[in-house]
Amino acid sequence: MCRHPGGSGFGLPRLIPDSGRKDGKREMLSPADNSPAVDRAFVEQARRLLSSDYCRKIERCLGELDDRQLWWRPNEESNSVGNLLLHLSGNVRQWLVCGLGGAADQRQRQTEFDQREPLTREYLLRELRKAVADADAVLAEFDLPRLTTAYRIQECDVTALEAIFHVVEHFSMHTGQIILLTKLITASDLHFYDFQGDTPLQQWGVAKKGNESN
Repeated sequence: MCRHPGGSGFGLPRLIPDSGRKDGKREMLSPADNSPAVDRAFVEQARRLLSSDYCRKIERCLGELDDRQLWWRPNEESNSVGNLLLHLSGNVRQWLVCGLGGAADQRQRQTEFDQREPLTREYLLRELRKAVADADAVLAEFDLPRLTTAYRIQECDVTALEAIFHVVEHFSMHTGQIILLTKLITASDLHFYDFQGDTPLQQWGVAKKGNESN
């Protein structure tokens, strides 16, 4: 995710594929050519994925795990669900709330992985929800023309667009790991979808039958 000064993504013209060119070369797209509607759609989709998709899937997982299971790990080279939740909260807050929103960055990243003393499910979920809500507030007010502006985050030179893309991709990856760990621990169907024929119906925002905590 780190970028070296002079690379693309610092308010400079960007390279995009040109499918109409037979030689396969790419042409330059200047920031002035960006569509505000596309910029807005990108940010709104990022907000939706973080708040209404990934976070709710994690909540479904936590409804299946007790505090002891949250800190189970298959080996010392792997992370527990608890560690991953601490890591997600730290990443979202550092990159979006602090990096783009200007809040003071007090993250101590390594502690997210070093934590072994169990913290409660309620605490972990509260911290994750707060980080995501604070990030959502930053994105809701973000000035779209600044998507190509350079920021210095975690010793990396990135544009705002790259920072948002990183957080969404990073959150998605660890959500998948939390889902896998939950299934390994509980051998349960998390019931994220119902189907009508071949049409998937999202269920992660709906209380799972037999589990009122969701």
